[in-house]
Amino acid sequence: MPSPLEAENLKSLPGIRHGFFTRQGGVSQGIYASLNCGSGSDDDPERVLENRKRVTRHLGGTYEDVVTLYQEHGTTALGVSGPVARSALPRADAIISATPGLVIGVLTADCAPVLLADPDARVVATVHAGWRGAVAGIIDSAISEMERLGARRERVSAAVGPCINQTAYEVGPEFEAQFLSRDPASSRFFGRRDQGSRPHFDLPGFVVQRLRVAGIGHVLGISTCTYENESLFFSYRRKTQRHEPDYGRQISAIVVA
Repeated sequence: MPSPLEAENLKSLPGIRHGFFTRQGGVSQGIYASLNCGSGSDDDPERVLENRKRVTRHLGGTYEDVVTLYQEHGTTALGVSGPVARSALPRADAIISATPGLVIGVLTADCAPVLLADPDARVVATVHAGWRGAVAGIIDSAISEMERLGARRERVSAAVGPCINQTAYEVGPEFEAQFLSRDPASSRFFGRRDQGSRPHFDLPGFVVQRLRVAGIGHVLGISTCTYENESLFFSYRRKTQRHEPDYGRQISAIVVA
């Protein structure tokens, strides 16, 4: 059965349950072994559904499946109050909910998953924060939608889950130039091993910074790297470098109990 990682700042909140689930504890096989929750993969759909059911059961959800979206590295945040049809997923990169028992989740395989909660307002959110969405403002969109449902940002606790870390996230100079043209103050999130080497980007550090700048009351980052920990996490970059045909997705999920 699943045994997710938990963030201490979220774990201590009354009436909130969450988990950054690893790839362990599911029923998928082969390159998807074993808790692949990505319906967009080429895995057996019935196995994926069973994996997602295990996530909801672990968190005490009252609905069969986790609510996830068609993620597209954008800035759209969507409030939901009930299950979403798998056949017509909305295109968005953040989900916000105040519905007890409705588990909401974000799928990743190197991008940063962010879970947020205001226990007083009983509002929770999940955010898919790749570099494009993070620099474009997906964090701000999610917080604004939380506030629309009654949350207050100074009461919100947020945790950035496992994602690709800076040591493994080599990028090209064109990536660095494009990024800094949009956010010139973020040069400190790029580093080089020596003067002639290519830059490496600190995605989790950047996402944590965006949360703090947005005024979130308590922010925590889990530093485990998805690329470097194959037994625990799927990784798009690792799959690409190995020329594998496909890859699974891990899920990070939260629910108002």
